[in-house]
Amino acid sequence: MSDLLTLDHIRAAHDRIKDAIVATPTLHSKTLSELTGAEIYLKFENLQFTAAYKERGALNALLLLTEEQCARGVIAASAGNHAQGLSYHGTRLGVPVTIVMPVSTPTVKIMQTESVGGKVVLFGETFDDAYAHARELEAEQGLTFVHPFDDANVAAGQGTVALEMLEAQPDLDMLVIPIGGGGLLTGMGTAARALKPDIGLVGVEAELYPSMYAKLNGKEMACGGDTLAEGIAVKQPGEFTSAVIKGLVDEILLVTEGQLESAVSLLLQIEKTVVEGAGAAGLAALLALPDKFKGRKIGVVLCGGNIDTRLLANVLLRDLARSGRLARLRLTLQDRPGALFKVMRLFDQFNVNIIEIYHQRIFTTLPAKGLITDIECEARDAAQLDSLIAGLDDAGYSVERVELNR
Repeated sequence: MSDLLTLDHIRAAHDRIKDAIVATPTLHSKTLSELTGAEIYLKFENLQFTAAYKERGALNALLLLTEEQCARGVIAASAGNHAQGLSYHGTRLGVPVTIVMPVSTPTVKIMQTESVGGKVVLFGETFDDAYAHARELEAEQGLTFVHPFDDANVAAGQGTVALEMLEAQPDLDMLVIPIGGGGLLTGMGTAARALKPDIGLVGVEAELYPSMYAKLNGKEMACGGDTLAEGIAVKQPGEFTSAVIKGLVDEILLVTEGQLESAVSLLLQIEKTVVEGAGAAGLAALLALPDKFKGRKIGVVLCGGNIDTRLLANVLLRDLARSGRLARLRLTLQDRPGALFKVMRLFDQFNVNIIEIYHQRIFTTLPAKGLITDIECEARDAAQLDSLIAGLDDAGYSVERVELNR
């Protein structure tokens, strides 16, 4: 615990911000509970106006500024939900907001931030470059820097999520919370431990960015790569948040990209709600390690819903492939009339729908009269697809299933 952040700070933050943020619902998920063996309650923070919990901390920090600070304006380095939350509430309160982003930031994120009133400055190739430039502009222009996570006032705002969850469902005995820089777990953990000292607190990070896990366990672990959970892809967690979390958290779990994709897909299919990769990290951990959570009454924060629509489409299709509903089958055929027709008859016989066909005649090690054919197809389930593959084998075809990474 820290004197800079207590339950009283978090309660005061809630009183401060409650009229300007959405009191998002905490709802029981019958289907996800049956899937995992735990009683799962979801907190839908993806229903905030900017679709993420980051609004809470940003607004609390803004409301604690002096009149002079408000007049001069605030600045942050962020290409994500903090940028939008700070820009939206800053503009609403008449506080000028500058956001520094790397030049590589996708245009859609720049446009989203500008659409809610933020002034975007593009600088540098990496987040570290943007962060350093933001601190320079802070000093040069007399702006107030609002850190996305390593700040007690920001963490106090994030902690209001736990107040609402435990008010809605007082008998929760565990919270599973995504970790990036650590602001959400710092705030929620502080509130939850003060209200229920024996409550379980589990943090979840993407396997590609295990920064808090490594820091608290005294390990050197690589951080990098393209993760679906870019909202928690933090290479260096906060100093303040790390110190608080070390005294709060029971365990930090790491989840794979495949597990994150499955969680995003399940939330859309079962709960009919769009959640970004970071927002689905908690559920990903529950699905990956059901024995660890079986029988517990668990609160899971769906902390954000800002995911690119094309990326979401890819995630859903890849999940269908992992479940056996979609597949790409690679067959070796002779390049002669009727060869493909004969194969098509087998697909028809097993009632498997063909989506696309690709022929490869040139770039192959086969003889000149041979060709490789990739057939993308859709089946009812994995069993139907297995029956088709067995039928192709029986008919003498060489069949290879093109697999996705798990």
